[in-house]
Amino acid sequence: MGSRGWRSVRGRTTLGATLVVAVALLVGAFSFYGILSASIRATTERAAEQRVEELADRLDGPGGRDVRTLDDEIVQVIGPDGTVRAASEEAQDELGSTALPSDGDTHTMTIDDKPMLVVSDDLRDDQTLVLAVPLDDDDEALSTVALLLAIAVPLLLVLVAVTTWLVTGRALRPVNRIREEVDGITAERLHRRVEVPSSSDEIAALATTMNGMLDRLDASATAQRRFVSDASHELRSPLATIRQHAELARTHPATTSLDELAEVASEEGLRLQGIVESLLLLARLDEGAGSHAEPVDLDDLALGEVRRLRASGLDVDGSGIAAARVQGDPRLLGQLLRNLADNAARHSRGRLAVGVAPVERHVFVTVEDDGSGVPPEERERIFERFVRLDEARSRDAGGSGLGLSIVRAIAASAHGTVAVDESRWGGARFVVTLPLA
Repeated sequence: MGSRGWRSVRGRTTLGATLVVAVALLVGAFSFYGILSASIRATTERAAEQRVEELADRLDGPGGRDVRTLDDEIVQVIGPDGTVRAASEEAQDELGSTALPSDGDTHTMTIDDKPMLVVSDDLRDDQTLVLAVPLDDDDEALSTVALLLAIAVPLLLVLVAVTTWLVTGRALRPVNRIREEVDGITAERLHRRVEVPSSSDEIAALATTMNGMLDRLDASATAQRRFVSDASHELRSPLATIRQHAELARTHPATTSLDELAEVASEEGLRLQGIVESLLLLARLDEGAGSHAEPVDLDDLALGEVRRLRASGLDVDGSGIAAARVQGDPRLLGQLLRNLADNAARHSRGRLAVGVAPVERHVFVTVEDDGSGVPPEERERIFERFVRLDEARSRDAGGSGLGLSIVRAIAASAHGTVAVDESRWGGARFVVTLPLA
């Protein structure tokens, strides 16, 4: 396994789990060994004390035995002066006249290169009986346990590492499939989606989220392609008109005049300029151009639009305008009202109404007309870019198809919304909802 494998989630998970289990096993092994060692030592001490008490009772009792008759045990009788008064055959062979500790405490010492536990008990005449018990069996048992732990702990760690590696790999297998599928999705293949596992776990949630992102990217790419196509068409139309009149004037000078050619070029140039400016405004709004905010009196902007529409000969009802102040960019909010007013004027039969109504923490700006209205199934689509519901009408009458898109973008930049329903006269009523300052 290379270093890249250990840097992966699978490798880090395996390494982390193995380290945690290793620490736990080592702490447990040392604790177990320590407790077992103390328990064995305590058991040996109790057995030795019971044995020395038993021997003392026999020696002090009637017809007591002489310690020299004891076989395979190291036993000494120590007098008050600390000298050996009697000893078993084993003690004489191992110690000679050297006396064992007889102060009543338990001692561990080495006799003939063997670990011994020394205990003592009092006899009559101020004498002391001392017994030395070998610790070979205890050390052998502890050595066996240590060997088993030294073998078992690494084996358990290997088992934990292998198990964690396999389980983690199995759990991450859907992630690898998702990665491979997403890696194969390009701009031309945005219709493809990743497979959602049936496990209903975090991996399934990741796949669902990934598909949702792909849906949004697909929709965005589709809208972008449509936008580029529509923009190209819109920009090509005035250029084609200018070119046609120029070619006509060059080919058949008698059929047109210089003034007519200049008028067509000026009108189409203004139309072209309007489309470009609208596209630039939408691009700036997409980038957050509406972040500049200051107090704006919406009633002043609405009354200005009412005056402008009345000057063009339309019957405009402005009685529904009340004082309301919002936070936003005054230039953009003025553009919002101007676009709605121009749209209403373009489709009305002569009557319009503009209203500004503050309600609790929001203000509702309404612009309605007495035109043919907007069908319910088209009330969301009309806010898309380059969408016209009156395709059969001329471009001049129908507008560029960007005005309502700009309205929605400006409303969104001011943390508001825009919607359309039916007006009091059966036409269209646009309602912009903005938070009050």
